[in-house]
Amino acid sequence: MTATTAKIYIKNLRHNLTLIRSKISPSAKMCVAVKADAYGHGAIRCAKEAVACGADVLAIARVSEGAELRAGGIKVPLLMLSLCSPDEADELVRLDITPLVFDFEYIKLVEDAAKRAGKADYAVHLAVDTGMGRIGCLPEECVPFARYISDSPFLSLGGVCTHFAVADSQKESDREYTQMQFRRFLHATESIEKAGISPGIRHCANSATTLDQPQMHLDMCRPGIIVYGYYPDELDRAYFEAKGEPIDLHPVMALTTKVVAIRGFEAGNSISYGRTWTSNKKTKIAVLPIGYADGFFRRFSKAGGFCGGIDVAINGKPYPVRGRICMDQCMVDLGENSGVERWSEAVIFGPEESGAVQTAQRLADETGTIPYEITCGVGKRVPRIFVE
Repeated sequence: MTATTAKIYIKNLRHNLTLIRSKISPSAKMCVAVKADAYGHGAIRCAKEAVACGADVLAIARVSEGAELRAGGIKVPLLMLSLCSPDEADELVRLDITPLVFDFEYIKLVEDAAKRAGKADYAVHLAVDTGMGRIGCLPEECVPFARYISDSPFLSLGGVCTHFAVADSQKESDREYTQMQFRRFLHATESIEKAGISPGIRHCANSATTLDQPQMHLDMCRPGIIVYGYYPDELDRAYFEAKGEPIDLHPVMALTTKVVAIRGFEAGNSISYGRTWTSNKKTKIAVLPIGYADGFFRRFSKAGGFCGGIDVAINGKPYPVRGRICMDQCMVDLGENSGVERWSEAVIFGPEESGAVQTAQRLADETGTIPYEITCGVGKRVPRIFVE
């Protein structure tokens, strides 16, 4: 087994899924996002756990992701949140993936694929752009699209959806914007109903609104980052505690490696590319076989923390990364008498039980990003080890 691994704590995943399901309206379905390899956590295993914990639908972003899940034995409905290319349309239908559609050209693309496959009433979901500015028709344009889908012998309107832009913000202007988006979405679905067409499953709730806005649950919620143990941006643990509705999410992934060498350094020795750090006293330097190709990004070298760099946990204690992180390796300052030995485990980030001194949230905070990017960035060459 390679020294660098991503440990996936299944009990934490189950805890989060069970908690989320308890927060969703009993009449609403749960659509768990397992796109991007389940945010880096391993799509097939996470998908199976999600279904076991009550997921009715799984959300993906690529036809290839759907193919992986189907090959892994996943049979529940798959909802694709991005668009496929014309070359993938037949595979999409063959795998029984429900696409989002929003213009006549793309609707026709899926319709033709369903026709070639001999399908009748192939379900699609109409995406409505209420203010995200990504994909979707405008609310006032939705009825003609819904009617075309409903009238097609090869298609059926399985649902209508939208996506919120700032639901994870505490700013009053952003909260008003989210409410405006919700009103526009309800107007769109009501206009479809008034036209005599069933909108099918109405869904708009992301992680933030799943936890914070139960009136937005409608017929289905789409939790994402909260499944993997991280709060939706500004709606953090403190926010829910202050609201009187504490939410206890547990991080699922720990990124770990091992000390492969320990070298003694005298004062005046520099470390790594660019000679950005030079020792000012005698010390020991540990070499770790992890770098930016594994998801331990180069920018973490300057991420604040102790002495201008991010810390790594070894034996439960923090040790600072020194010098620039390389593609495959990095160096950590142990001091003279740390007690750390060759082959000791080093934890980059993870839940408390992993021995980590930080979560992906802290790495994100230190580097001006979000935990989604940290976990999704863990490279494919890093094995996922599932810990019960």
